[in-house]
Amino acid sequence: MSYAARAGGGGDIVGRVTDYGRPVEFGIFPLPEAARHQNIVADMEYADRAGLEVVGIQDHPYQRRFLDTFSLIADIAARTTRLRFFPDVACLPLRPPAMMAKAAAAIDLMSGGRFELGLGAGGFWDAIEAMGGPRRQPRDAVDAVEEAIAVLRLCWSDQRAVRFEGAHYRVSGLHPGPQPAHDIGIWVGAAGPRMLSLIGRLADGWVPSSSWLGPDSALDRAARIDEAAVAAGRSPADIRRIYNVNGRITDRESNGFLDGPPDQWVDQLTQVAVETGMDTFVLWSKDADPSAQLRRYAEEVAPAVRQAVANARGSS
Repeated sequence: MSYAARAGGGGDIVGRVTDYGRPVEFGIFPLPEAARHQNIVADMEYADRAGLEVVGIQDHPYQRRFLDTFSLIADIAARTTRLRFFPDVACLPLRPPAMMAKAAAAIDLMSGGRFELGLGAGGFWDAIEAMGGPRRQPRDAVDAVEEAIAVLRLCWSDQRAVRFEGAHYRVSGLHPGPQPAHDIGIWVGAAGPRMLSLIGRLADGWVPSSSWLGPDSALDRAARIDEAAVAAGRSPADIRRIYNVNGRITDRESNGFLDGPPDQWVDQLTQVAVETGMDTFVLWSKDADPSAQLRRYAEEVAPAVRQAVANARGSS
């Protein structure tokens, strides 16, 4: 049964099947509210024990209620042993790439290689400008991301000195270091055509959210990434697909996509995995009790989806 039929409306995914065969992983998207710091820590310690793999934390530095994302990640990484972390996604206009590279490498080293870098072009321009950041037009925002990726990789290199001269960023004779503990992936959050092409050419991962990109649309966007990857001589399978899934696990009948009982979640996430190529599902709960949702996700949804995807691939 399709996720749309199960949700009680809409269409089904059509077109080619896109399954890259990656192991399916699961994660959590905690709201970084300063007032909930201790609750967040407790939830992430549980997620670490429960076998989830990743934590994505949104990055809105201008939000007065929020902790700094990189600082929060460093704090939680020090309290856990397995979880991998990424800003979901880092606000580039307020975080110059050379400094972001330094922070990312530091957290990666201190955590034993458990940091990836989610990267975004920015979007809340009034708030960004109020905090001293630049207001960028869409074309400039995409160009800035491309430049930032180049600077980040130079800063993580083993070169003695690096130079880069761009319209938005420059480094001149910078001595890179320290190097991260592993090759940090750059995962870009985007949906526009130029940014999707950039992901296919240059990035290591794609981070959409179900709140603004449903599975039907995600399949179309994934095809654009794949086309750009192939044109650049890359394999589409080398690009991670990390899906922030916004929903609620309930004991009631379905109220739409990812809003219903665990078996609905299992059906829908399995189909998304095998038909759109999404390999990582990060829970963004819209329930009033995110801690309870996390436990249901880890115990009732994630193991069943792993098994269902394995069954669909014929590997069990």
